Amino acid sequence: MSDTLTNWAGNITYTAKELHRPHSIEGVRALVAGSDAVRVLGSGHSFNEIAEPGGEGVLLSLTELPPVVEVDTAARTVRVGGGVRYAELAAAVHRHGLALPNMASLPHISVAGSVATGTHGSGDANGSLASAVREVELVTADGEVVVIGRGEPRFGGAVTSLGALGVVTALTLDLEPGFEVSQHVYVDLPLAGLDHAAVAATAYSVSLFTDWREPRFNHVWVKRRTDQPPADFPWAAPATEAVHPVPGMPAENCTRQFGVPGPWHERLPHFRAEFIPSSGAELQSEYLLPRPCALDALHALDSVRDVIAPVLQICEVRTVAADEQWLSPSYGRDTVALHFTWIDDTAAVLPVVRRVEEALEAFDPRPHWGKVFTVPSAVLRERYPRLGDFRALAEELDPAGTFRNGFVRDVLGD
Repeated sequence: MSDTLTNWAGNITYTAKELHRPHSIEGVRALVAGSDAVRVLGSGHSFNEIAEPGGEGVLLSLTELPPVVEVDTAARTVRVGGGVRYAELAAAVHRHGLALPNMASLPHISVAGSVATGTHGSGDANGSLASAVREVELVTADGEVVVIGRGEPRFGGAVTSLGALGVVTALTLDLEPGFEVSQHVYVDLPLAGLDHAAVAATAYSVSLFTDWREPRFNHVWVKRRTDQPPADFPWAAPATEAVHPVPGMPAENCTRQFGVPGPWHERLPHFRAEFIPSSGAELQSEYLLPRPCALDALHALDSVRDVIAPVLQICEVRTVAADEQWLSPSYGRDTVALHFTWIDDTAAVLPVVRRVEEALEAFDPRPHWGKVFTVPSAVLRERYPRLGDFRALAEELDPAGTFRNGFVRDVLGD
């Protein structure tokens, strides 16, 4: 490529020989069929080389495709194009009086890229974003269009697929009737005596934030559906001013607080679509563990907080319901997710990431596929019981390995 291209965080510089932005599905098909190595670049919010096709490969962006958002109000579904981001999707769905079951903390990310990497929101009963997918349309290595729907034997590998099966040009998602959410923030929740299960069950979506400078949580964000009973939160005091999860960042970048009801898509994310999400200058890691391990895992992190805190901006603790996507970090188990927003300094952060992974090792953690981690591939493969099935699916749909970059080959053990 003649111009330097990086991911959103700027910690990855892509080495692909070409970047293409086709304007049609036919253009995608022709490009893929004529290429030996292809990876799709979504919104660039991954922090590792999952999208890197290599120096002889092609990087494919879907941002110039028609921004398809087709809502079927009778079926309560939406068909969304591969280049569409959640902010645009949510606004369109809301106009039809419908809603997605959940959203991630920021609405700036692409729908196809989010579900391909196992991205999630928060809530004991809320699955990953992939849980809403009922049908996948993808262009395979020979340029053909393949559609895989829920209920088919291959579906368990088709959604959270790491981009290893083909170019996802559209997804069909389940919707539900629109709802409103009120958001309250509480401050200074101590780790000592924490009943994590009770706290996480308080409302539809609950997030705990700590900078690990003390054994406490700076904030707890409680998002209640207004069609559900009021949330009682006796463990910490209500915030008296609006806050941002990252200390020092402006609260106006965040969704409305103090219990003011609003549409689901304006409360479930932490950040407003018109502002830079999170802090902007950052790296991220995340580990998903069996939910019963939550409290033990938090105490394990507390034991190394003197190592974590100097390079940490904020750590978020969420819960995710089990799903059936073979490569989902929440596959087969209700989950607690421990997310770390680090400073923008790879050399300083990587040794701390390794210390965090050592502290959590006993809890069978699965790292988020789009974040910074150092867990060896051989260890990762042991943590996914359906990995062999996924490998067989990848070989079926992509026998020549057109979509298998170094990242994917490490995961599959090729």
